[in-house]
Amino acid sequence: MTHPATDAPPPQEAVGPLMRSLSVLRALSTGGGRQAVGDLVRATGLARSTVDRVLSTLARLGYVRVEGRDAVLAPGLLELGNAYLAASELPDRLGPAAERLADALDESVSLAVPDGDGVRFVHQATRRRAMSLAFRIGDLLPAERGAPGALFAADWDADAWRRWRERRAADPTDAGFPAVPPRRDGNGGTGGPGNLGADFAARGENGSTRSADPGEDFASRVEAARTAGWSLDDQLIEPGLVAVAVPVRDPHGRPVCAVSVVSHTSRLAAADLPTAVLPRLRETVAEMERTLADPAPTAPAPEPTTGRHASWMRASKQELGPEFVESLARGLLTLTAFGTGRAELPLTAVAQATGLARATARRALITLEHLGYLASDGRLFRPTPKVLDLGFAALSGLTLPEIAQPHLATLVEQVHDSASMAVLSGTDIQYVARVPTVRIMSVNITVGTRFPAYPTSMGRVLLAGLSPAERTAHLSRTTLTPLTQHTVTSPERLATLLEQVGEDGYALVDEELEEGLRSLAVPVRDRDSRVVAAVNISTHAGRRSPAEDRDAFLPPLRAAAARIEADLRTAGRYVRIAVA
Repeated sequence: MTHPATDAPPPQEAVGPLMRSLSVLRALSTGGGRQAVGDLVRATGLARSTVDRVLSTLARLGYVRVEGRDAVLAPGLLELGNAYLAASELPDRLGPAAERLADALDESVSLAVPDGDGVRFVHQATRRRAMSLAFRIGDLLPAERGAPGALFAADWDADAWRRWRERRAADPTDAGFPAVPPRRDGNGGTGGPGNLGADFAARGENGSTRSADPGEDFASRVEAARTAGWSLDDQLIEPGLVAVAVPVRDPHGRPVCAVSVVSHTSRLAAADLPTAVLPRLRETVAEMERTLADPAPTAPAPEPTTGRHASWMRASKQELGPEFVESLARGLLTLTAFGTGRAELPLTAVAQATGLARATARRALITLEHLGYLASDGRLFRPTPKVLDLGFAALSGLTLPEIAQPHLATLVEQVHDSASMAVLSGTDIQYVARVPTVRIMSVNITVGTRFPAYPTSMGRVLLAGLSPAERTAHLSRTTLTPLTQHTVTSPERLATLLEQVGEDGYALVDEELEEGLRSLAVPVRDRDSRVVAAVNISTHAGRRSPAEDRDAFLPPLRAAAARIEADLRTAGRYVRIAVA
């Protein structure tokens, strides 16, 4: 969807290379996070050499990986969306109340904000069911296809309605909104083969005829929402999905977001949903509005910095030469200046935070404002929800194994032995990621493999990460069976070893699981410093001594774990990361 700010010609101060570079990142994001480089060339109309330079710069920033012929979004890119979400304060301040509402109603709850003539999700409290909400933080929906849009459109002026009509005329199937199924165009088609959602949308849940175009009655739904103070979505997005939304207003009475309770017709019919959820929903909205009326809490300590600043960019330029697009790096750096307690910043503050010259920062800010990623009142700049367009939705579904896999691959290239990740599953460990090496004698383990935790290096790291009470309970359920002549089966000896592993931060297990197999493991910790997984290197015990393997493997293993943890901290700030 085109942001209104881009309808006008770029101002004279706009930075052309930054605009072209962002078109590559945007194309990669809308393509699902993985695109062939040739496809990006075709999608943007840029020269192959230009696209290659942009990708080289994004890779240097940690925002993209190039794998063969494909460009792939990397978790580090989420720091841009994190900056917007932190600056908005909505997930941090209102998210806990949304979670409590979801628990109370046992239904999914969403927070959404207006974004032009669309609606963008900024928080999800999802109930896990066979049929449940599938939208991600950062997903963009047309205003007419959902409950929140009618609430926000109640404040549209004539120009906003004009832009909405122009967008619908230019995009009759909602192709510009990949998060929703395409709707019928004026000829009854969907622009795609066999769309069940569009066909079902023409019928009510009892088979009654209903318009297949949610826009036809949008104005009347907006008026009804303005009068009632809430809005209903009766399968406007997809079959069976129903929702009720209520606006959350700031102390000045302006709607800052909408809270939606989302259900399915298998549980509640659309006609019954308001009666079932509105009383508790209104209580939660009142609580949220009281929260917004209170002074914001003291800003927490800043997020760990990436170390990227003006001097880092100069060094990158010297190293990569023309393959490093400085204007792109500068532009994205300015977005990271915003955050908790930094919702709005003047030019001087942005320049100070980034180390950029005022004139350089000013041109970057003007360019980003023109593209719709920033808004300003002429003095203060603030990030807009459109920042989430830069890959946030595509990356928000990452799992811990997906985050770890490229780092394990890099580790294997360094040490030339297999590397794995595992999590605790009962009294076992379960492999969730693995990169094998190619040797005549290699360790043959696949993802999903389970082993007892007590005789494995990853198991001992995971057990050492438990609280003393949890560890005692775990060991009480474990039968310490000798698997080889080296397996530790004494509860007292094992307890001592686990204490030592906790102190050392690693575990080395030599031939206790299988004769000839040695492994070294370190923990992977989440944002709250909890051990959520372990990574290891497996090798043949006959090649070197245990001490030699420890000295050779421990530094690169710890470095790989640190890279995984850095990505996990970034990815897990506003998104729940599944560990398997």
